[in-house]
Amino acid sequence: MYKYRSQFLLIAGLLFLSACSSYNKIPYFQNINRSAPTRENISNFTALTIQNSDILDVSVNSLNPLAYNDSTTRIKGYLVDHNGEIKLPMIGKLKVTGLTTSVVGEQIEQKLLTYLSEPTVNVRILNFKIAVLGDVLKPDNYQVLNERITIMEALSLAGDLNITAKRNNIILIREIDGKREYIPMDISSSKIFQSPYYYLKNNDVIYVQPDKTKYATVDGSYRTFSLVLSALSIAAIILTNVL
Repeated sequence: MYKYRSQFLLIAGLLFLSACSSYNKIPYFQNINRSAPTRENISNFTALTIQNSDILDVSVNSLNPLAYNDSTTRIKGYLVDHNGEIKLPMIGKLKVTGLTTSVVGEQIEQKLLTYLSEPTVNVRILNFKIAVLGDVLKPDNYQVLNERITIMEALSLAGDLNITAKRNNIILIREIDGKREYIPMDISSSKIFQSPYYYLKNNDVIYVQPDKTKYATVDGSYRTFSLVLSALSIAAIILTNVL
């Protein structure tokens, strides 16, 4: 009887170790020192630059209201054309691709000095959005109101990863300068914070791959069958040794 009990405990132990092994794949940033605060410099952030097909919002303020019907004029929805240019009143065509919105704002201010007193210009990308697909709680397209968003913030917008998602095999799809990139990312490691792709760009797509247990978590009958099968396997081993 002791022999059968030992075999049962061995099988139960193997099942427990298997569960522990699966759990080890779930936590984020596993190699962060959790015993004390740590600091590191941020060196991988680059300001967002304007690309072809972006839509720009240009807000102009001036101390000279006579130049306009109102002292504040908002010019909405300027599409950056295939030449990387927008066309503004009084100014004409302006090359904007590859520049940050702050630089474009400064250039517009300089050109408006001929017409306005102390112009102040703010430029914003209206169509800045990212998409999160795959094994997350709320897959969707998400509008970004500012010009800075990280992959972790994007996953948070999508309600975080489901328990069945692969933390070490997330794919970032990026189109920039007429090229498409597929970048694998691993958020189970703290190295994600140093990645040059940690900060997202306009129209980035994040795909979260589910692991092989996804079907089991979706299909309750399959889970029940698996448990019954495991129990029957243990019973069969014990009965075989008894007989």
